[in-house]
Amino acid sequence: MQPTSLILHGLPLSGHVHRVELLLRMLELPFTLVPAPPEVRASAAFRALNPLGQIPVLQDGALVVTDSNAILVYLARRYAPGSGWLPEDPAGAAAVQRWLSIAAGELAFGPAKARANALWKVPADLAQAGAVAQRLLGFMEQHLGARGFLAAAHATVADLACYSYVAHAPEGGIALAPYPALRAWLARIEALPGFVALPASPLPAAA
Repeated sequence: MQPTSLILHGLPLSGHVHRVELLLRMLELPFTLVPAPPEVRASAAFRALNPLGQIPVLQDGALVVTDSNAILVYLARRYAPGSGWLPEDPAGAAAVQRWLSIAAGELAFGPAKARANALWKVPADLAQAGAVAQRLLGFMEQHLGARGFLAAAHATVADLACYSYVAHAPEGGIALAPYPALRAWLARIEALPGFVALPASPLPAAA
């Protein structure tokens, strides 16, 4: 099923936007990316779409969906039912939800927070963000040591939700060199049809 029109409001350097863009491209869904810098997000027009003023926002015709993880779920259910991107069995659905929660929790307050501080001077306790990142990446390294993807034997929305901020953790000073299984997982995501990279920041990155 093809949409009549999909509009994604966001910014190219946003990992939250990138995870949605990945699924849109992997599902081969045409969309228009509308830039939403801070001044736009503060406008009445944007707040009518998302009163919280956050990106991304997806418009699918008259329907507005906010929150990147919610958008991933919507797209998988609406345009790729039964494809495996969002498992329908209870155990598979629970496994995906676990990683969506991690993406909104440890990933957001660890690697993503450190990167946001480095790129945009978003206030952060860098020691705490670093500790959260190391704990998370160590957990992911162990988890991926025995499996190819996070929640299933194949890629799911869980992998897309976690990819962007893990791949770009070095931009926040979080090194990935100690995590070979994690880096192999990143390479598997990057080999998926339709993958497009999140633009690199101009800042020096950790190894």
